[in-house]
This record gives sequence, C-alpha cells and structure tokens, in this order.
Amino acid sequence: MALLLDNQFKDLPPDKAIDTKLFLEAVSHIPQFFDCLGSNVFSVIKSDINGNIMKIRAVYMKDPAKYVTLQDIVEAERETHAAEWPKVGATLALMWLKRGLRFIQILLQSLADGEREENNPNLIRVNITRAYEQALKRYHGWIVQKIFHVALHAAPYKSDFLKALSKGEEVKEEDCLANVRQFLVNYTATVDAIYEMYTNLKAELDYTV
Repeated sequence: MALLLDNQFKDLPPDKAIDTKLFLEAVSHIPQFFDCLGSNVFSVIKSDINGNIMKIRAVYMKDPAKYVTLQDIVEAERETHAAEWPKVGATLALMWLKRGLRFIQILLQSLADGEREENNPNLIRVNITRAYEQALKRYHGWIVQKIFHVALHAAPYKSDFLKALSKGEEVKEEDCLANVRQFLVNYTATVDAIYEMYTNLKAELDYTV
C-alpha cells in the first residue's frame, strides 16, 4: 500500500483550515492512483485531476504568503472576480478536484467496508460504480457517462488493484485494506473540509460537462 501510505495527508487543525502547500504536496501523488485501475479509459479522470492541481498550484505560486490556506485562495478570487466567481480560476479547479478526490474516497471506503459482488467477489465494479454515482455522475452528460461505463468493464480484479496500490508487492488483502483504512482517516477529513468550505462560501456549482 506504498502508493497511499507514502503520501498521507496531514492532520487538520481544529478550524479545519487546509494548508495549501501541504495539500498540493499530498495531492500531487493522487493521479498515480488511476494507473492502478489499469484501463486507459480512466486516464480521462487522471488528466482532469492533474490539470486542476496545476491550476491551483499556479495561483498559489503567484503569492505563497497570501495563499497560505485553500480558503485564502477561494476568498481572494471571490473579491477579484466577483462577476465570474465561482466559475473561475483555482476556485473552479478545486471544485472539480474535490469531486475526483471524493470518487477515490468512496471507492476505497467501499473496498475497506467489504462491499463486493456476491457472485464475483474479486471484481471491483460494484465499488467503482458506487463511487462514480455518488461523486461524479450528476455532473456528467450522457457522453461522459458512456465513457465511464466502458471504463467500468475494463476495471481490474480486486487482487490486481490492491497489488498495484502496493507497487507490485505481494501483500495480504486484509493488510492492504488495513492500510487503506489508515490512509482514509486524514484523506477523508480533508475532502470533507473542502466540501464544507464550498458550502459555507456558497461556491458550489451544479452543471454538467
């Protein structure tokens, strides 16, 4: 489970403010997660996440002292781009990024909870479907949804997926899932905090692509 545990997210402070530099360091490794799913079809989500990380980093690097937290960036863009906000800049990039992060969270949590197909316990289609339907489907038009269904049928076996997360090492399933649960603690708290911030700032948008 080296891919996850080598790049854990940090504990959040009591006010749930997310340090921009630490967040970007941790999230920069997330696109590799989609390589573990095997199919090139998942590269669409990987590319989207990569692009959004780059947009957020570009804004942060303009003034690291000003943009200490993610909320600093979102609030600054609200002041600077009042007419266009929140459909602009890093605010829009983070809005889409958090959805991709939620997809990963729900997928991993579903696996950790032991959710599986009764007749095909070594498939992860049920886990990927749950994650997609809860995190991304409502924001996708029918064309993108069709692409997802193609990706679903190309999903790897659970054993192969867990091995890929472990960077090719042979690790027992229960040990892998224990590591997944450990990773999810701070990861889930961070994703939840971003969603809460967008709700509080009324920065959430509901449109399809």
